[in-house]
Amino acid sequence: MPDILVAGGGPTGLLTAFELERAGLDVLVLERDARPTTQSKALALQPRSIEVLDERGLLAAVEAHAEARVPAGHFSGIPIDYADLPTRFPYQLGVEQAYVAAAIEARLRTPVLRDAAVTAVEQDGEGVTVTAGGRRHRAGWLVAADGGHSTVRRLVGAAFPGTSARISLVVADLTLARKPAGLADDWRLPSGGSGFLLPLSGGRYRVVVGGEEQQRLGRDAPVTADELQRGLTDAHGPGIEVGEVLWASRFGDAARQLERYRHGRVLFAGDAAHIHLPVGGQGLNLGLQDAVNLGWKLAAQVRGHAADGLLDSYHDERHPIAARVLLSTRAQGVLGVPIPDAAAVREIVTGLLAVPQARRAVAFELSGIGITYPGIAGRAADVPVAPDGRAVLVGASPPVGWAGRVETRDGTEPRLIRPDGYVAWAGGPGLDAALRRWCGPSSAN
Repeated sequence: MPDILVAGGGPTGLLTAFELERAGLDVLVLERDARPTTQSKALALQPRSIEVLDERGLLAAVEAHAEARVPAGHFSGIPIDYADLPTRFPYQLGVEQAYVAAAIEARLRTPVLRDAAVTAVEQDGEGVTVTAGGRRHRAGWLVAADGGHSTVRRLVGAAFPGTSARISLVVADLTLARKPAGLADDWRLPSGGSGFLLPLSGGRYRVVVGGEEQQRLGRDAPVTADELQRGLTDAHGPGIEVGEVLWASRFGDAARQLERYRHGRVLFAGDAAHIHLPVGGQGLNLGLQDAVNLGWKLAAQVRGHAADGLLDSYHDERHPIAARVLLSTRAQGVLGVPIPDAAAVREIVTGLLAVPQARRAVAFELSGIGITYPGIAGRAADVPVAPDGRAVLVGASPPVGWAGRVETRDGTEPRLIRPDGYVAWAGGPGLDAALRRWCGPSSAN
């Protein structure tokens, strides 16, 4: 019997499983689809996510499929330079989400169980029983990372409040039979207009259209090649011709978030916990950060040395971060509405973001480099995480009772670094309290 079940084989679920396995636990990932998706989906890894993948030895496999390094993010198409961010990776990595997922999955000890759609969840005081693919699976805990239309969320009756979509857009991967010279030859940031076109591998292109026609059509209306052709012609002129539509979907700017990320022995992460306008790859990156925050805390809970409240700190720390992303993406959606008033606001915001201090503040937020938590002194980008998921104590010796849970390293700057890379203590008094809070009670007591 595995220690933990994970529902959902996307990047969030896979990285959660990877983190749990790093800590020595047995994990089974249940995935609805019978085979890995070929849909490109999200296309941008932000700097903090790149740091996380690099620290875990996953980046090289992802970089092998990268299309570009884009030295900026964007706020509703307004460029936000990343050049002076305090990171070794001051850029977005342009790579298809499918390659991110594949790189993580390849490193799991236990293969993903595919064709295993979750149909029932039962929990009691000792664990969770999940019916998936017609089979029952038992574990102590369940992580629900099964997407924006989460089945687990519905089965446990978790409220998902928020705002409904006001705008409608279409995203598709397709080939082009013809295009004007110079159009979509390389990766560029979106400008905020409709008809955004980006080259992918294998002669494919990503297109996003959101004109008047998309606003008239219903959410369930099929996306046709003719509709995409009209959108691209409106944006780029008659010299462009759609070839084959490989996949397409409608989406909007709905913003919803669980009130609590924990429901008994079920914890939610990624799109199962929060949805928003998919702008700038924020959803993929938000989910990856959920995974690295949750993994080590759940591992400590399973191993029996978690301090009181440690597991619940996952919600306490990550819920406000996602709420801020929802706020940001809602604002960006407003700036993209094709009406004169929105255009006027966009012009004002563009001027404000030209101010260096404002631009830097938004860059820290979009990139994830500025993420921190109450009582935490930011991330320790210069100290690699421990390979086995333990905390790292630099420049000091742990008091008796924590040696097995903390990796010690030499250094001139004393710090206690949590398994997710954030500094919990930075010298002076308070080391014992920080160890108790983040590494559990001393075994000497």
